[in-house]
Amino acid sequence: MKKLTLLAVFGWMLMVATKCNDKAAGAAGDAAATNDTITTASGLKYIIWKKGDGAMADVGDNVSVHYAGRLLDGSPFDDSYKRGQPFTFPLGGGRVIKGWDEGIAYLNVGDSATLIIPAELGYGAIDRPTIPSNSTLIFDVQLMDVKKVAKPVPYETKGMDTISTGTGLKYIRLNKTSGTPVTAGSTVAVHYTGYLQDGTVFDSSISRGEPISFPIGVGRVIKGWDEGISLLKVGEKARLLIPYQLAYGERGAGGMIQPNTDLIFDVELVSVK
Repeated sequence: MKKLTLLAVFGWMLMVATKCNDKAAGAAGDAAATNDTITTASGLKYIIWKKGDGAMADVGDNVSVHYAGRLLDGSPFDDSYKRGQPFTFPLGGGRVIKGWDEGIAYLNVGDSATLIIPAELGYGAIDRPTIPSNSTLIFDVQLMDVKKVAKPVPYETKGMDTISTGTGLKYIRLNKTSGTPVTAGSTVAVHYTGYLQDGTVFDSSISRGEPISFPIGVGRVIKGWDEGISLLKVGEKARLLIPYQLAYGERGAGGMIQPNTDLIFDVELVSVK
């Protein structure tokens, strides 16, 4: 969360719906057989030149991709092959341009493909040093690896009491323990999953397999976290319903958390030091 850019914001979870993979399986098979250019509903075009037999990635999985990017006139602007290392990122998390989050979801490990990405799925009107504004981008890509990650499961809170504080924070405590309470100056470790109001996951420590640690009450995290986590004891789980004033306010954060967005966090207090 770098304020905790909570948490690694990270960006757009579920820009690539799981159904994308279902659709991709058939479409990619056709492309592999004929080298046809497939056009998706979003305007992305892709061609699979070589078909692999490895796994497809689901949203949230960590994928490793080798790529060479060029403009329509053939001008190169980036190349992982020259660096000797593929690029790794969580699929569907908004860490890359939209055309990549969608296009890589159509591939199996071992596939080699070309993605033709319109500007609206690339960098749009942004003028970058080697990429003019409103540029169509072409990427020759190879999906090298897919690492499956644990998927967060929303807490079941039906029928549980929702408690309101004087600040506007609301929380639902799922259990009570006799664990160590949080005190001023404590450093806490917390597992969490952050959701938008529509249920979209924008960040989760569960997927990374490691809780986040931070000192309580010194502004390292959003106000709703400083307040909400301080209400828990070690071993307790809660759902925090955080109004935008106690989250990222009128500025938002990253591409996924828009200005004035209320947030939901399922949290578990792992330790207090």
